[in-house]
Amino acid sequence: MALLGRVFLAQGHCPRRFFSYGTKILYQNSNTFQSKFFPSVQKVMLPPNSFQGKVAFITGGGTGLGRGMTSLLSSLGAHCVIASRKFDVLKATAEQISSQTGNKVHAIQCDVRDPDMVQNMVSELIRLAGHPDIVINNAAGNFISPTERLSPNAWKTITDIVLNGTAFVTLEIGKQLIKAQKGAAFLAITTIYAGTGSGFVVPSASAKAGVEALNKSLAAEWGKYGMRFNVIQPGPIKTKIIRFDGGEEVFISGEFNSLRKVTKDQWDTIEGLIRKTKGS
Repeated sequence: MALLGRVFLAQGHCPRRFFSYGTKILYQNSNTFQSKFFPSVQKVMLPPNSFQGKVAFITGGGTGLGRGMTSLLSSLGAHCVIASRKFDVLKATAEQISSQTGNKVHAIQCDVRDPDMVQNMVSELIRLAGHPDIVINNAAGNFISPTERLSPNAWKTITDIVLNGTAFVTLEIGKQLIKAQKGAAFLAITTIYAGTGSGFVVPSASAKAGVEALNKSLAAEWGKYGMRFNVIQPGPIKTKIIRFDGGEEVFISGEFNSLRKVTKDQWDTIEGLIRKTKGS
């Protein structure tokens, strides 16, 4: 019904900035009125080899923002692994970035909506490059539509990619990192309307809000394992408070964070009781 792809809408009276169908850009306009005051920086702001010896994993790494982040990380020395559904696009991107940076980029085909494929992908990631130091959940999908026209399948398509896909990847990698007693930095890509809400992209807004809650919650729970969780919101210029507090805010405010005191054996007992409950 509607065109699939990433949609970025400027706030206020700014024009639509980016609208695509798959890998094809249908409309793009970055001439927002603020841009003349805040010109983009075209050079890398990190010193060479900043990520030398680090393993970076990026979903949706074959095109767009994911491709750009992969290219930058690889140019700074990272050993990159990228994943998406379209292996031909993914492989071509990996080969091109490798030829430009001189650093190997691996490509793994995966649909993040499928937990079995995600599990196999993570095993392959570890086999090829080792446990990741950087995990970027970039895979996403969106379309514009009046909400009354949405079918259950339309809702499920977006929430499966954005929320479930991010959760499957994060949880599977996180479990493997815990087993290996290794920390990592996780980054999720959301959007401004995850916090404000927005008409005509309700499945995306709901799923992105869930992604933000997922990362806030894991920051409180998995910080003890050496994992850090961050979220960025590409979009129009906006005043934003960025907290560098090691997850302190969510750690203090989380209603159930005191459950960290429950032991493994106690969790086993609790899980057994839950599974005995009718309808669980």
